[in-house]
Amino acid sequence: MRCDRVWSKARLATFAVDRSGIGAIEDGVVAARGGRIVYAGPAADAPTFEARETIDCASRWITPGLIDPHTHLVFGGDRAHEFELRLAGASYEAIARAGGGIVSTMKATRAASRADLVAAALPRLDALIAEGLTTLEIKSGYGLSLDDELKSLRAARALADVRDVSVTTTFLGAHALPPEFAGDPDGYVDLVCREMIPAVAAEGLADAVDAFCEGIGFTPAQTRRVFEAAHAHGLPVKLHAEQLSNLNGAALAAEFGALSADHLEHLDAAGIAAMAKAGTVAVLLPGAFYFVRETRLPPIEALRAAGVPMALATDCNPGTSPLTSLLLTMNMAATLFRMTVDECLAGVTREAARAIGRLESVGTLEVGKACDLAVWDIERPAELVYRMGFNPLHARVWKGEIA
Repeated sequence: MRCDRVWSKARLATFAVDRSGIGAIEDGVVAARGGRIVYAGPAADAPTFEARETIDCASRWITPGLIDPHTHLVFGGDRAHEFELRLAGASYEAIARAGGGIVSTMKATRAASRADLVAAALPRLDALIAEGLTTLEIKSGYGLSLDDELKSLRAARALADVRDVSVTTTFLGAHALPPEFAGDPDGYVDLVCREMIPAVAAEGLADAVDAFCEGIGFTPAQTRRVFEAAHAHGLPVKLHAEQLSNLNGAALAAEFGALSADHLEHLDAAGIAAMAKAGTVAVLLPGAFYFVRETRLPPIEALRAAGVPMALATDCNPGTSPLTSLLLTMNMAATLFRMTVDECLAGVTREAARAIGRLESVGTLEVGKACDLAVWDIERPAELVYRMGFNPLHARVWKGEIA
């Protein structure tokens, strides 16, 4: 078999859909041609390769490249002062109602140029890449005007032009109420549905549409309007749901066949059943849970029992999860949420790909998928979840090229 590159003498965690657990292969081989996997499996079953380069992995582990399925990576400014306020006892909701929170970041984002936003996001992106990330989702939602939302989405797309990484973008215009629409949330939702979504769709700037369905965000009725507009323009949906209260947002998201419902600390049995029926992924965000000192855990056991796929993400954002480490995210999910090692690892590979609608092309080591790999200096995959502040990445491969 002709190919560009072969990784031999490796231990593979394939996460293949038809295998149990992590799909471990002790003596494995991965081969790539044209940026895609042409073989991933046991060395004993491998064909004879004619490769430009063969890399001896010396029994290192290979996983799919890591995927972060929920980030707000593009924004202006920071909110370290709000962190101090929370340490002094102020709640996230109280800070938001006093003019802080998302609106604070909105002001800094509106003042920034697209180049400024790209430059500010690059260090955050580089931190993720350094831990084996090859794909991520980036939401807008800090511009809250047509021009500033478009600017943010263009900045997110531009990151893929300056780094070897795949970016999916999500339009999150219904993130917060901008000051110019104070007291008129329905008027702002009109703007989102009638002007923003059509413009975003016309430029092909978003792969999905998201909303913040919460007491300090938007009501289920308003969220439904956003989803209807998204579907009218051929865009799948996602939802920030049940983070601070239960507004039955997850069930609403499932009704629209949402790719994911995210946060979910207050998710109930009806929401779980709806997600399971729709195939909607639960994206869990332990960084936000930790950072805002939440006490109500997402219903992991009930999600597990219902067969709802569980993904993990950093939720990288300036206010509630300034986190740029998927390795630490996995450790938090295991220690705080009691997720298993296999669930954590699948959560940043296969299930993360499912959550952004990219499972057909990334997230597992299977023939036909992008050859996005992370090669690790570890003895067992549990080390990727067990350690804190330690990065055992040996090599990162993006589309078959060593990055």
